[in-house]
Amino acid sequence: MSMPARARHSGFGDVVGNATLEKLAGGFGFVEGPVWHPYEKWLVFSDISENRMYRRRPSGEVELFREPSHKANGNTLDRQGRLVTCEHATSRVTRAEPNGTTTVLATHHGNRQLNSPNDIVVATGGSIYFTDPSFGRMEFYGVPRAQELSFQGIYRIDADGARVTLLADDFVQPNGLCFSLDESRLFINDTEQGHIRVFGVEANGDLNGGAVWAVVEGEEPGSPDGMKIDSRGNVYCTGPGGIHVFDASGDILGVIRTPEYCANFTFGDDDLKSLYIAASRSLYRLRVRVPGLRLF
Repeated sequence: MSMPARARHSGFGDVVGNATLEKLAGGFGFVEGPVWHPYEKWLVFSDISENRMYRRRPSGEVELFREPSHKANGNTLDRQGRLVTCEHATSRVTRAEPNGTTTVLATHHGNRQLNSPNDIVVATGGSIYFTDPSFGRMEFYGVPRAQELSFQGIYRIDADGARVTLLADDFVQPNGLCFSLDESRLFINDTEQGHIRVFGVEANGDLNGGAVWAVVEGEEPGSPDGMKIDSRGNVYCTGPGGIHVFDASGDILGVIRTPEYCANFTFGDDDLKSLYIAASRSLYRLRVRVPGLRLF
């Protein structure tokens, strides 16, 4: 499937290349949160509207992984390779344990239930950062219900799971996030504002700053949602028309066009040069030239 990329800078070809977009599976409700296990070689992703999660095995077979998923959205792996998931329907962050049990990591801020944890990353030291917009309290993306908090925030769960800390509350709808290569900065996008902000990460894990780093713009359908960084420091973020690729200074290199509304993606395969793309009802793959990063 050929979906021409839109290069805006000569460096775009060196990063993304010109490979053909491959459709791997279809017929889903609305797919999100793909995560690649670098050693077991599987891909897990969410189907929010169908309340399921799926796993794509190394053979290419796609199987049901979890049902109900509690309207799971974002997923990642912690530094021990355990699956950590944001659940819209329950407003929880959970972790799957090797013995088959589930550990609940976050549910409330003070005495009020979180909105609907959405996307998630894990720092090298084990602290977990997640965004908490209100999408999961809406029809289709979650379970319609009143919001208990008066804001949409960014949180950190301590590495030992003992404390959940509010880090920022001045977003309209915070969504995707990723660390810089040295983890001294945290990029967080805002779906409603159409931009990416950058925060400094302090020694204790708190955040400072928060200036707008890049604007994600275009005339086609799409908005800032999933976001990742590659091994060269380029930031990939979904947006109008597909996946927007920025260099380390925040300049736009180009857009990877997708045939369906794109919500999220991850780097995978042995060389981490395959971009697995969750786009509405389908799962796609695109080979790129610069690899991503292992999660652990």
